[in-house]
Amino acid sequence: MAKRARRQEPDEPDDDRQVIGRRVLRLRTERGLTQRALAEPAYTAAYISTLEAGRVRPSETALRYLADRLGVSFQELTTGQPAHLATDLRLRLTDARQALCAGDGAEAAERYAALAAEAHRLGLPAEHAIALVGLGDCALETGELDRAIEHFQAAEDQLADAPLPQRVPALRGRAVAHLLAGELRYSCYLLESTIDRLNAEGLPDPAALLLLYSTVIAPYMDMGAQARAARAAELALALAPQVADPALVARMHRGVARTLLAEGRAVEADASLARAQELYQQLGIRSELAHCHWMRGYLRAQDGEVAQAERELRTARELLARPRATLYTAQLDVELADVLRRRGHGAEAERLLSQLLGELTVARGAVHAGGAHRLLGLITEERGDLAGAEQHYRTALTLLEPAGAAGDLADLCRLLGDLLRRTGRTEAALDVYRTGLVHRAAPGRTTLGPAPADPPR
Repeated sequence: MAKRARRQEPDEPDDDRQVIGRRVLRLRTERGLTQRALAEPAYTAAYISTLEAGRVRPSETALRYLADRLGVSFQELTTGQPAHLATDLRLRLTDARQALCAGDGAEAAERYAALAAEAHRLGLPAEHAIALVGLGDCALETGELDRAIEHFQAAEDQLADAPLPQRVPALRGRAVAHLLAGELRYSCYLLESTIDRLNAEGLPDPAALLLLYSTVIAPYMDMGAQARAARAAELALALAPQVADPALVARMHRGVARTLLAEGRAVEADASLARAQELYQQLGIRSELAHCHWMRGYLRAQDGEVAQAERELRTARELLARPRATLYTAQLDVELADVLRRRGHGAEAERLLSQLLGELTVARGAVHAGGAHRLLGLITEERGDLAGAEQHYRTALTLLEPAGAAGDLADLCRLLGDLLRRTGRTEAALDVYRTGLVHRAAPGRTTLGPAPADPPR
């Protein structure tokens, strides 16, 4: 006999107990089961009667038992939606991620928005959260930080009752948005506190921890906390063999390369970057591949190979240019301008930085704007305009101080102090040097508390 089609369930979301009770009753009746036949051996007929009447809220254990007895998925029993809907939605979420990886952020954002609305309508919170994280990533690419934070926060709210590892991608996205906004200290706090919670709650999920340790390296380095960055890199390397996701492993190698470079281990840094670049090329992740070229350009610049550095940075810029990933490109342009200045192309560097500053605001991209003013100060000073250089240095200090970028602040104080000393203002120079020493002593004070504890062995 052919199965009778299931009729559409009435939309009565006023009481979950009654909705689930009616669903159990309908499914049991369709299968010709008595309450006793459905209940035994784990439960009683009286319990099923109470449940179907909507007078009890069944536990997850009870729902999984009943789903198995009724021949449906746990998801279908709890939401009324067949399991294939979630599977189909996840496949389309993967397609949206591929569009973002390929550099088509506008198309990815449209797909994610439609999928978020569909997941919400179908009552699929996990898929809804994935779509919201995707929308947040799209907003990061275009520099819309406030919107990105809203999407990531909405994803966290959607998963409020889920285990912490499931919320990590959204938490990590919010931390990156605050980092790009120049809120280094708060970015560190979000990442460190999540790492501690994972370890304290006995949830040392390798993939979640690898994502967090790889991400926290950048704000540590920007704040001059090299020791913490090195420890995070060490822990990330130890976790990598336990993680199957190549994109996560590639991101880890890119972050680790930065700490190796800071320790003067250029050959090892280059090897990590090469591994990350290889993985990103295989995965077709355009923006992350751009970051690898960017870091290799920085590495070449540190070695004095400025021509090779310029090639790497221009390749990175081209990869990020479709669409223009505003804040990432801004930081990249500062690096490229530095290389151009060192190659003797000061005028071109100045034009690039001036254009960059026209696109940034104090509330959005302050750290990058501070870097641009620092370079403009160097260019202006080399031209002999000491008053103009001083103004750029002081503007950079004003932009960077709220962010707590200790290493950059100490360097700026040195540059400004040297300029003041050359112009005969010795006392003013000493004051600036002292301020620089205070900033140099700041590493380690990145959050409200101590560094996160290592995972339990």
